Amino acid sequence: MNHQHTLFDSKTTSTPQRSVYAVSELTSEIKVLLEGKFPFIWIYGEISNFAIPRSGHFYFVLKDQHAQISAVMFRGQNRQLKFKPENGMQVTGMGRIAVYEPRGDYQIILEYLEPRGIGAIQLAFEQLKKRLAAEGLFDDSRKKPLPPLPSKIGVITSPTGAAIQDIINITDRRFANIPVEIAPVSVQGENAVSEIVTAFDHFKRQVDAPTAPAVVILARGGGSLEDLAAFNSEEVARAIYNCPIPIVSAIGHETDFTISDFTADLRAPTPSAAAELVTPVKAELLQRIAELNNALTASVQRQVKSRRERLYMVCRRLVSPRTKIQDFRLKTDDLTQRMTRYSAIHIRQRRERLLGTLEKLHVNHPGKRISILKVTLKQLTDNLLLYFDSHIRFKQHRLQETTTHLNALNPIAILERGYSIARTVANGRVITDPDEVAIDDNIDIMIAKGNLTCRIERKIKNAEKKDL
Repeated sequence: MNHQHTLFDSKTTSTPQRSVYAVSELTSEIKVLLEGKFPFIWIYGEISNFAIPRSGHFYFVLKDQHAQISAVMFRGQNRQLKFKPENGMQVTGMGRIAVYEPRGDYQIILEYLEPRGIGAIQLAFEQLKKRLAAEGLFDDSRKKPLPPLPSKIGVITSPTGAAIQDIINITDRRFANIPVEIAPVSVQGENAVSEIVTAFDHFKRQVDAPTAPAVVILARGGGSLEDLAAFNSEEVARAIYNCPIPIVSAIGHETDFTISDFTADLRAPTPSAAAELVTPVKAELLQRIAELNNALTASVQRQVKSRRERLYMVCRRLVSPRTKIQDFRLKTDDLTQRMTRYSAIHIRQRRERLLGTLEKLHVNHPGKRISILKVTLKQLTDNLLLYFDSHIRFKQHRLQETTTHLNALNPIAILERGYSIARTVANGRVITDPDEVAIDDNIDIMIAKGNLTCRIERKIKNAEKKDL
């Protein structure tokens, strides 16, 4: 890298020479300076703008109240995380400062990340618990009841741990005849999850077989949260959820809770308690069977005694069948005679009623009734015709009289006799008084064969005519 460095010399010149960097040269020196100064550092802050592209790398921003820095965690490192980073989460990480020369940006490339204030494993536990609860894997409505007397017990646990010894001892002590099938698995380590899931698949395939276990215990002794990681995995939780056989989870000590406990049909505080929950006490069952057998025997004996006494009472009241038959024969004969007499009386009454009805029908024969009604109809018809003829003649006479009277009162007839009607021209009002018109007024004179328009030259009232 060649740089032009020139020192200012007042003796040689009065104008200093400038040192000019290319952008790439300056960025390269900054990269060397930052990456050399901060090879690996610890940093904490709040996550924001969290994103996961198709590459699987984590890209986000770490910030506090005064500043922020871009951060990246490549897929090879983020696969080792026990939790999923989220926006707003406070974290602590370890990484190295890097400068991306094409853009001139600097960022921190993280190799390790953990939540602040809470362990990564605990955070992963809470996140998975919340998500599976939202999917309904912990709902009480889907939990299956335990069989009261299992024909077989399946156990998924380590074959060398104390848990299996406790389960075997308790089942032998409580009910020695119940067979126990052990599915040996690792209860911690890298292969624990896959082996536990395989064990559940093994029992699931047997569900329709006669030798299938009626209940399965998932068990291990106590341990740290890291030791119980397999029982906090999503794969084991879904294997429990999809198993058709009732599952009892007995993980750790009484104070330990795992995802398996929430998903199982029943949680037992310890493996010993799980064995006691699924295994009844044989002596107690035998005692209960003896008690029920004694109660059943006593009940049957009481029923037999009661039925025997009732049979004795019935036998004492029982009459000989031959006597009963004779009584029924006598009763039948009596009823037959009574029925015969009643039938004869009934037939006689019906015959008399029939004869009376026939006589009434003969008297009221329709032919006779029709003849009478025909005569009546002819009389009524003749009377109606006479009435109509008389009424018409009367109406014709009335019409002739009315016509003659109308003709006498007809104004046209009066005009034909030489009379006329004088009316005003303006409104056609009949003139009855000379004062209703004035001299030189035109008036209309209606006569029999037309009208005349005349002019008033003189008016004379009736009183004046007398004077003349």
